[in-house]
Amino acid sequence: MTEFGHLSAEGEVRMVDVSAKPETAREASAEAFVALGPEVRRRLFAGELPKGDALASVRLAAIMAAKKTPDLVPLCHPLPLTAVVVSVEEVGVGARIVATVSTTARTGVEMEAMTAASVGALALYDMVKGIDKGVEIGPVRLLHKAGGKSGSWRREPE
Repeated sequence: MTEFGHLSAEGEVRMVDVSAKPETAREASAEAFVALGPEVRRRLFAGELPKGDALASVRLAAIMAAKKTPDLVPLCHPLPLTAVVVSVEEVGVGARIVATVSTTARTGVEMEAMTAASVGALALYDMVKGIDKGVEIGPVRLLHKAGGKSGSWRREPE
C-alpha cells in the first residue's frame, strides 16, 4: 500500500511530505461541461439572464475555488498560485469551462484546476436554475499538467 503517497505503511491516511522535492514551475488545465437547453444557452451567451452577468460570475467563482482548494479537498497542500485563467465558451451541448492554474511549488496544481472547473460549473448552474432545472454538469476532467518529477501529460483528443 505504500505506493500510494497518501497512505502510510500501515494504511493510514496522511498528508504527503513534499519538503524534499524541488520547487518547479507547474501548470494544469481542466474542463467542465454544462449541458443547457438551446434557449438558456442563447440567453447565457447573449447576456440576457435574469441574475445578471453569469459568465463573470462563473469566472470569479472558479478563481476563488482554485484559491480555496486545500480548504475543500482533504490532504491538498496549500499552494502559492501565480495565475488562474478561466474561460467559458459556447459549445454544442451548452457551455465549456476551462480553468488553467499555475504555480511554482513542490507539488502540482491538478486539484486546483479541477476544483476551479467544477465550481465554475456549479456557479453556472446557480445562475440558470431558475429558468431551467434540467441543466446537467459533466464531464469534469483534467486536460493537461506540466512540471514536476512526472513531467507533462496531455489528454488525447477525442
